[in-house]
Amino acid sequence: MSAQRQETVKRLAAPDIFARKGKAPIVCLTAYTAPMAELLDPHCDVLLVGDSVGMVVHGLPNTVGVTLEMMILHGQAVMRTARQAMVVVDMPFGSYEGAPEAAYANAARIMKETGAQAVKVESGPTVAATIDYMVKRGIPVMGHVGLRPQSVLVDGGFKAKGRSNEERNGILDEARATAAAGAFAIVVEGVAEGLAREITETIEVPTIGIGASAGCDGQILVTDDMLGLFDWTPKFVRRYADLRGEISRAVAGYADDVRNRRFPGPAEIYFAKAV
Repeated sequence: MSAQRQETVKRLAAPDIFARKGKAPIVCLTAYTAPMAELLDPHCDVLLVGDSVGMVVHGLPNTVGVTLEMMILHGQAVMRTARQAMVVVDMPFGSYEGAPEAAYANAARIMKETGAQAVKVESGPTVAATIDYMVKRGIPVMGHVGLRPQSVLVDGGFKAKGRSNEERNGILDEARATAAAGAFAIVVEGVAEGLAREITETIEVPTIGIGASAGCDGQILVTDDMLGLFDWTPKFVRRYADLRGEISRAVAGYADDVRNRRFPGPAEIYFAKAV
């Protein structure tokens, strides 16, 4: 027996999140890096390695340009420090919309190379069969209905959904199909409040709201939005900090100290040892 014992991690998994339906609210945030995941982990039930990383970290105009390799890289970083929260990794645009077999292969690669507990897909009208295919082969899947960022080029921008009867019925049908296909939870993004409540009351799996309703079974925000790291955030974001301002003030102070030769001082430099 090895003298070194491996650490046993008690981590939340898909059945734990599924069992929270209608019970304690599910706390979710996005995470893309190891330091941030370590800070968020004690407070969250789910950490989503979202494809929003393309916009938040890499400066892309939308999520369409995000690659499988990017998602795996950031998933690995989050898994290095997250200990108790369930880690879910977004499947990027183009990695699951085709043949179910290809989607399964990509999902399996994400889970093998990151160690994450599940993947997330933007449901859409044709994805339920793919979710069913992956779940039956051992891949826990989180769905996503309503405003689907990967469809931004088709929609012509990031627009709230479910305000017309036609949109409302379509989103409700997608949510039902996603749940029936075996998704353990569904993100409901950018939809009319009443529709979000109806979806939550209609389907048997937990709903995770973002720009939806407090009546959802849980909530998620992009962490960088919630922390105030950008000068603009969507209407549905509540800022819990002003880190953009704090960082700006800190950098200005550093720059001033350097330019006036106040940094480094005696406390930050090394001296030769006395002989």
